[in-house]
Parts: sequence; structure tokens; C-alpha cells
Amino acid sequence: MTETVAANAEPSRRGLFRRLVDGDPEDPRRHPWRQVDGLAAGPGDVFWTAWASEQDVFVAGDEGAIFQFDGHGWERLEAPAPVPIHAIFGPSRERLYAVGWMGAILAFDGTSWRKERGCVIGGDGKYAAVDENTPLFDLTGDERGGLWAVGDHGTILARHQGIWTKEESGTRAHLRAIVGLTDGRLIAVGNDGVVLTSAGDGVWIPLDCPVRSGFQALLPLGDDELLLAGGRYFVDANGFRGDLLRWRAGSFETMAADQPLARLRDLAAYRGGALAVGDQGRIYFIRGNRIDQLDSSTRHDLMAIAPLPTGEALAVGDFGTVLTAASNLSEIQAAPVSIKGDETPTWERVESGVDRQLWGLWSDERDGSLYACGEEGTVLRFDGNRFERLPPIGDVGIHCLTAAEDGGLLAAGQLGEIHHFDGDRWRKQFDLHVDITILSFWADGPGQVFAVGDEGLVLHWDGETWQRMTSGTRSALYGLWGMDAEHLLAVGDFGMILRWNGKRWDEFHAGTESFLFDVWGDALDDIYVVGLSGTIGHFDGRRWTLTPARARADLLAVDGGQEGVVAVGAGGIAFHHDGRSWQTDVTGFEGGLRALSASNAYGVLAAGDGGAILKRCAR
Repeated sequence: MTETVAANAEPSRRGLFRRLVDGDPEDPRRHPWRQVDGLAAGPGDVFWTAWASEQDVFVAGDEGAIFQFDGHGWERLEAPAPVPIHAIFGPSRERLYAVGWMGAILAFDGTSWRKERGCVIGGDGKYAAVDENTPLFDLTGDERGGLWAVGDHGTILARHQGIWTKEESGTRAHLRAIVGLTDGRLIAVGNDGVVLTSAGDGVWIPLDCPVRSGFQALLPLGDDELLLAGGRYFVDANGFRGDLLRWRAGSFETMAADQPLARLRDLAAYRGGALAVGDQGRIYFIRGNRIDQLDSSTRHDLMAIAPLPTGEALAVGDFGTVLTAASNLSEIQAAPVSIKGDETPTWERVESGVDRQLWGLWSDERDGSLYACGEEGTVLRFDGNRFERLPPIGDVGIHCLTAAEDGGLLAAGQLGEIHHFDGDRWRKQFDLHVDITILSFWADGPGQVFAVGDEGLVLHWDGETWQRMTSGTRSALYGLWGMDAEHLLAVGDFGMILRWNGKRWDEFHAGTESFLFDVWGDALDDIYVVGLSGTIGHFDGRRWTLTPARARADLLAVDGGQEGVVAVGAGGIAFHHDGRSWQTDVTGFEGGLRALSASNAYGVLAAGDGGAILKRCAR
């Protein structure tokens, strides 16, 4: 298979891919947030809360709207009362609770929601003006099954042994958030800078907070450390500004005092730091004392953020907004990669004799030879023991190799050039005369060769001449695979998949907007694609299923053979599919692995940065 990232495309694309491959794949600033599709929410819907487990996602909001995602699609569940749902909490889907307007407290048993408290109807058929109908906005619990909820007018409710009772808070301020610490203490916050603490015994003590903020959210960072988030109205700004405070060892510290923040609505732990969401679609990543605004792709107010089991998160808000930085929401149901406890590398280094970047590996089925190619016209041939250099092809970078009809080789790469090797020397066979990089070959015997590359390039060799084909796209195409000359797939930018049916190229959607860097299959109903941020897609003949490897590193190549399906990518990452699930391999290499060959006589080999060639050890 050939390596799929064009390091010599136009400058903007070259810079983009250098950042994608070489940057920190865990950096949240690299991953824009996008709207999650498939949820039948209207433009007037407001979502106030979300909750996620390994199996399910719940999103809830106005008019009793509760949506459940089960890994396949969204379903709207029947709610006991048509009131706004403000928060969901619970240890599992069989033990979920929700609170909302009119004092609503709902319980979910894994099948349906029922009302436990609130929403009392008066004799006139309307909600009664009774204490039980005081709006509630957040809830939390402990390992013993205790629950606490907070709401307007200083309301704090506690549930023990199935009974809800009111606790005296000592304030009439509206309370908006409550969390439990690992040592059993509870912290509640609300308007006018109110911060309360309790040992869980029903006695609440105010803390002296120097900022009179309308606090909306809390995030524990440890037994004696919290983040508090909210906002205040400023007359000079004619609007709200956000407040972010750290409480540590009993004292408060204002963060980002000179950094204007939007009013903040919620907090969640995220990738070694924290996320804060708020008005105008603002998402901030907080690590230490540094605060970075992330690309949210929306201006709608964001009300809540929920961590996903994969390490990603879900943000919800106005106008039916549901966002994630994951490439697809189905990632939360993906079978987790098996992380080996034994860190012994499962790949060993093979001496290549070069220090140039290698972009392609290709196995010649005619005689079993294995070839590698890369920078400065590099072409190597492997005899089972060592690699030997063929004469260089000038100084152009070579990205892909395939068989020529006369028994020789074809090589292509930068500047739209295709070269032919007759066993002694190279000669130029074709030239596009434009600076477009050819990235991948596929051949079906003599007379049928296809090539793809930058700017939607597709070329076809009919046995006599090379002809440029109409692809219908200007997006780069990085990988090419075919079952035969009438069934080919090419993958590229923003989830682009093109399908050749023997007559024309048509778009074929896998359900992701992530860049796809390679494609391989062993049948028309068993095809894999890999790409940006650990994206892995599989086609079973009927539909695409995204089963990501739960890794942020970009996957650049995929191939299959007797050892199963293997994928490799940035940071020396490697995965192996054993027929049931994806397993991680330890390569012991930290550079980018950009090419892969798993269907050759020598086993599974990967090639990449600095002339590195690795061989997967026999299992």
C-alpha cells in the first residue's frame, strides 16, 4: 500500500498536513467541534443537559424533550411532564435521575422515565404555586445512593432511602450547581457569589467568596480544589461577562482576570485539563492557568457539556445544538482498543540504508519482491534480508509504485510525473506538466492502471496512453483500492470517498467529515478506511460503520493479509484487528508511519520518517 499524505502539495496543504502528522494529536486546539447529525430537534429547541455512558447518550431540554442515542440512532423518549429538564445524573442508565422546571424530579429504570416529585397540578388544571414546584437546576449523588438537588430560592433537597426531604440552606439565592467531593463533602453555588459547603449531614455553611458572580457550574479537581464558573452583567459592556475562579485549600483565586470571557454555563474534565462552555457558542480549554478558546462552529449559547467514555465530550445548547469534537458520535460505542500491559515492542526495526522519509510500500505479486519509495527519488528493493537501492529517479519525491506491463516498475509522485524502470534505468513515461502530486496507484494486470492525487486527480492507463479522468472533485485523493477494474474506491479530504463502477466516478459517503488517508479491502463487503484522529471506518456491503481506535493520532495507512488488518500512523501508532476488535501494538517508534504492506511474503512491514522500516513480529 502507499503512504497517503501529500507532503509536497501546495504550500497551504503541505503546512496543514505537517501540523496534522507532527503536532500533538492530543491537543484539543487541533480539533474543531461540529454539529451531531441525526437528532430530530427543532430550531426552537433548547438543550440544557447531557449524560453519557459506554452504551448510551441522553440529551434533554425544553418541553420535556429527552433523546437517547444507543449507538445506532437517536430516539425521543416519553417524558412524564412537558417541562424543561435541566440536569441528568446517575451511575448507570438503570439508575438515572433528572431535575427540571416546576420541581420535576424524574427517575429512569433503563426503559422508561417516571416522575418522583414536583409538577403538582392545582384545581384549575395548572401548575400549583406550592413549594414542591420550585424549579430545580442540578443534582449530584454519592456512592451510597444519596442524592441532592438544588434550585431557586436556596432550595436544597436530599434523597435518602427513597424519600426526598428539604434541607435548610441559609440563603434565598437561586442555586444552580452542586457537586460531591471524594471525601464526602458537598459544594453548592448560585447567584450573587453564593458558595455553600456541607459534610452531607444536612448542615450547610457559607464560604466567603470575593466575587459576586452568578455561578452556574462546578468542577472538582481534587478534595481541596474546585473550578467555579459563571458570569455577571456589566453596565459598561451592556452585557454579561464570564467569571472563572479556582478554589484551593479554602481560598478563592480569580482566573483570567484580564481575559474577556463569555458567560460560562458548565464545566467538564477534558484531556488533562477542563472545558468550559457558555454564551455565543464559546468553548474554552483550561489547563493550569492557560485558557484557550476552541473552534465551536456555532454562535448559539451552549448550556452544558458532558464527558464521553472515549475522552471526548458533548456540548449542548440553544437551537437544538449538539456538538462534539469526535469525528463521529458512534465513537462512544466503539469497542475499546485492548491496551497491552506488556510494553515490549511487537515490531522490530529493519535496516533500510537510508535516512530519507519513506512514503510508499508495494509488494510485487509477480515475484514476491517488496519495494519502498520516498524522498529524493528513493526506491528500495527488499530481498528478505536487506534493502538495496535502485538508481534514483532524479530528485523528485516518489509516493507510489506498481507493476509495468513489460515486467518493469512504474513510480509516481511529485510534479505529476510517472517513471518507468526496465531493470536497468528509469525513463519518464508521462508528465502532467503541473505541480500536482500523484499519491496512489492501483493496477489490475497489464493495461489497467489507475492513479489518484492532489486536486481530485485521477489518471488511467489503458495499455497505450495515460488519460486524465473526470473525478468531479477538486479535493485531494490520498488512497486508492480496487477489487477489479470496475470496482475501485478513492479516499480524500473531509470524508471524501469516490467509487468507480467501470463507467464513472461517484461520491460514496461513510458518514464522517474526517480526512481519509487510505483504503483497503479483501472483498466488496469488507472494506476499511482510516484517517484523521484515529478514524476507522468499515463497509460490510450495506453500510459504513465508524469503529474508531479511540486514539487521537492520525492513521495514515491500512492493509490486510494473513495476520489480519493492520493500520499505522502518526507517532508510531499501530493497530491490529484480530477479526473481532482492534488491538494496539507497541512499535517502539515515535515518528510517523506513512506506508504499510501486509500482504507480502515477508509479513507486515511499515515505513515512514527518517527511512524507518519496521516489521511486525510473528505472534
